[in-house]
Amino acid sequence: MEIRTQDATGDDVSPFSAYLAAERRLSPTTVATYTSEARAFLSFLRGEGKTAAAAGADDVSAWLVSRQVKDIDAHTLAKAASAIRAFFRFLVLEGRVGANPARLVDAPRVALRIPRYLAAEEIDALLDACDAGQPLGIRDRALFELIYSCGLRVTEAVRLTVDRVSLAESALRVMGKGSHERLVPMGGRAKRELQRYLAESRPVLAGRMPANVLFLGRGGRMLSRKTVWKIFKRLALQAGLEGKVHSLRHSFATHLLQGGADLRSVQELLGHVDIGTTQIYTHVSQEVLKRTHEEFHPRGGQPKADRRDWGAPQGQPEGGSRPSDAESGAQDGGSPVRGSRPSDAGGATKDGGSPDGGAGRGKT
Repeated sequence: MEIRTQDATGDDVSPFSAYLAAERRLSPTTVATYTSEARAFLSFLRGEGKTAAAAGADDVSAWLVSRQVKDIDAHTLAKAASAIRAFFRFLVLEGRVGANPARLVDAPRVALRIPRYLAAEEIDALLDACDAGQPLGIRDRALFELIYSCGLRVTEAVRLTVDRVSLAESALRVMGKGSHERLVPMGGRAKRELQRYLAESRPVLAGRMPANVLFLGRGGRMLSRKTVWKIFKRLALQAGLEGKVHSLRHSFATHLLQGGADLRSVQELLGHVDIGTTQIYTHVSQEVLKRTHEEFHPRGGQPKADRRDWGAPQGQPEGGSRPSDAESGAQDGGSPVRGSRPSDAGGATKDGGSPDGGAGRGKT
């Protein structure tokens, strides 16, 4: 790759963008974010009278500080730091700089963010807010049911094509991040909603426009992520809910774990390369178990002064034979939600419990 620049690095970051897409195989969204951050960093250096070839760790730190004072959150700041490390890694590979100064800068600490998920009843309310008597309402109901029941990212859902859906096998072939393809089982409810959409709604929306994209907008056009976000926001407001479209994916994973699925199976269904990303959902399940323990166990949540009446006979240590507070197994055999949603999508059973800890970064 040849960098078409005025100096060693210049302002043209298109070769960097091509490197991210072709060699790193990052998603289009990540490529756009990293490219934008690299361009912003070069602009900052120009203001300091420097080029990337002359930049050091102090310049990278100064740029991150300048971003921080603009009140961006820690997660966005960490992503910016990652982008600049990737940019300098590219320049090193191209022989434009001798070392990567961004490696000497500590990445901003990102606090563990517990994913926001919806209860099964809330998802029902969201779907009921769709106008099932209109083509767009039928489409929306099928779209959000599929996102939830199959644990899809919004980008994965809008890019689904008809040829990647097998109603006969009740499965989807999903192209995820980094062009990694995975096979995702489809539950009975999602299949029924999709069948209705294909039979009643999609032909109306497609009109005379030949289109292979599964979910269509008016005039047979492909839905954009922003359009899906707006539709979800409107429906959530009607249903009196708080959350984002990605909350449906969080709900898929959380409900599977609560129903007894093992972490490795959930990782495969979500398309996570690193199981550490999936482990964030164990924190959600543990919070639910903790609240259940506090509400229903004689010693859960009771002040110490009030626990004497609940304990063993006097003279017996409090440890006794009470159930372990750390006990966190989910019941086997039960579906995490009604009907044939995530449980029949994964078919996973508990396998020795989920490992504790581990925090995923960014959207999962």
